[in-house]
Amino acid sequence: MTVTIGSGLTVLLGGARSGKSDLAVKLAKTWEQESGPSVMFVATAEALDQDMADRINRHQDDRPDRWQTIEQPCFGASDVDAIADDDLLVLDCLTLLVSNLLLAEQPIGPHISVLAERLAVRPGPSIVVSNEVGMGVHPEIELGRIYRDELGYGNRMMAERAETTLLVVAGRALALEPVAWGAEL
Repeated sequence: MTVTIGSGLTVLLGGARSGKSDLAVKLAKTWEQESGPSVMFVATAEALDQDMADRINRHQDDRPDRWQTIEQPCFGASDVDAIADDDLLVLDCLTLLVSNLLLAEQPIGPHISVLAERLAVRPGPSIVVSNEVGMGVHPEIELGRIYRDELGYGNRMMAERAETTLLVVAGRALALEPVAWGAEL
């Protein structure tokens, strides 16, 4: 499969350590070599413990130093306007953005809906990385179930507005196509 980054929104979904972020970096490097002005990387993770600090450091080591990074745990549609129209925007990741909004007791659905729409219509390309958490174990506690459901809705909102949506599993990608309702499957 050959994936090219156009001017629209690309969504990369998958499980933990599936290769989503690696694919986002590879796609951004290719775009930069072929098209590009620059890459703006939006990081939503916060180093709240040593494990997260180590994870953040590993992700930073995988990215070229020339890329600009915005560390914004609750990145939103208004933040998109601060990024140059011809830059490639990589948002890594929606998973933690939803978690950050949930823990900050902010309304998640409207935030993600407006963000998805803004990313889909911006002149430059955007890549959003997110975990698919709906295929795992049913969370035992209510907060876990709320989080799983909110992220599932957020992923759907992004995918509905995306030109390209890929499911990344074991470092491989499958293209996800929209369903034509009423058509034979």
